[in-house]
Amino acid sequence: MTAQPAQQQAGASHESTGRLAITLWDFSWYTQAGPGEPFADLDRAFAEAVDRGFNTVRVCAMPFLLFSGRVRDADSIRVRGLGEEFGQRTRWYDVRGGYALDGRRRLVELFEAAARHDCKVIVSSWEYQQSPSFADTDAWHRALAEVPGPDRAEAVAEALAGLLDFLAERGLSDRVAYAEVHNEVDNCSLVPSDGTTAHYARLRGPLERAVKLLRSRHPDVLVTYSLGEPWPAELDDLPELAQIAHFHFYVYGVLGALYEAVGLGHGTETAPETAAWPTPELAAMLRADAPAFADHQPDEPWRLAATGIPRELFYAHDWVDPDRWDLWLYENYAAHREAMRETLAGWVDAVAGFARARGVPAVLGEGVVGYTPLLTRFEEDAVGKDIAEFVVDRCLAAGFLGVVLTSNAAPHHPMWHTDREWMRRVNARVTAGSPSRPAAG
Repeated sequence: MTAQPAQQQAGASHESTGRLAITLWDFSWYTQAGPGEPFADLDRAFAEAVDRGFNTVRVCAMPFLLFSGRVRDADSIRVRGLGEEFGQRTRWYDVRGGYALDGRRRLVELFEAAARHDCKVIVSSWEYQQSPSFADTDAWHRALAEVPGPDRAEAVAEALAGLLDFLAERGLSDRVAYAEVHNEVDNCSLVPSDGTTAHYARLRGPLERAVKLLRSRHPDVLVTYSLGEPWPAELDDLPELAQIAHFHFYVYGVLGALYEAVGLGHGTETAPETAAWPTPELAAMLRADAPAFADHQPDEPWRLAATGIPRELFYAHDWVDPDRWDLWLYENYAAHREAMRETLAGWVDAVAGFARARGVPAVLGEGVVGYTPLLTRFEEDAVGKDIAEFVVDRCLAAGFLGVVLTSNAAPHHPMWHTDREWMRRVNARVTAGSPSRPAAG
């Protein structure tokens, strides 16, 4: 069935609110909020974001934890890291913790600060991916796992509806740019695999029910889900009713070649068979103080299950020498350059066409090279910036409503402090000549 444009489905008019210049705050806005940490002062974090040209933050809003009623002692969660050194040089996992999290109070503080700085918030959930791994107990993780697979998307949608009720009661719902049922619904356990070969077809039933539920509860809020990997030939298999075509573009290319060389997988690419771990290629890149792989463990085994990331990746990211990692990428980039650009261009064009066919705006929510160790600089320096600008400009030319510069352009990544002027310059292109934006209704 051909979908009708979102404004026809909802009977809504258009309002001109401009493009979304997005900075990815994910779950870090509450897991790195201790004294001296990037999100200790939300007003400062928002002020820095606006100074760099951003007008939108994208977050895990903890809906299942806070509003599902399924998590025991949800109001007494304490944030903690995965282990003393485990994850400390891995992006997003360098969490120290050691403080109590009043989630509802923190949520209000986020939206009040967004209002003071005239920013919007994309509301999502990472709870079926990483968020529970940073709690002091496994209660949150177990509560998520206990929901039967076919019911999970609706359970999160119901919790999101409660979260939006909570914001509306406090006069804060106007800060919501749109709501995602969940982050990367194709790459997490929200909709467990059914054994089919298609990447998207299995999502249809659960996500159509979830989006319908959320839209019926909050017809004033745009509702969607996000996709972690674009498969252009399968776009027509995606669930109907979503009001934003939200995708992530991680091209990998030369980074994927490095992952394969050191024995790692990424996304839907499984790790190659290796005779030993670490592989000789990775061993040659490790810091001198790297421990034996067997000794690099999280404090509790359940934390690995709650992340969905293999221990091998943590070991590589935590203990690789950043300069050796980056050098390999630079030495091998030329052979991958054109293929990477062609892949990214194809994804942009395919998603733009899909969005036009369904009558909804397109958003690039994450990107663009791939998952690199925290202290490496390939994505942040000349080559990575060139790739990022190529994608941003292609998205803008294709009429995207929102664009992220790179997932690493956020307060909890080093480039936040080293590349302010670049962010300002490119974000100025994002927000210039802004298109009209469809309203929910």
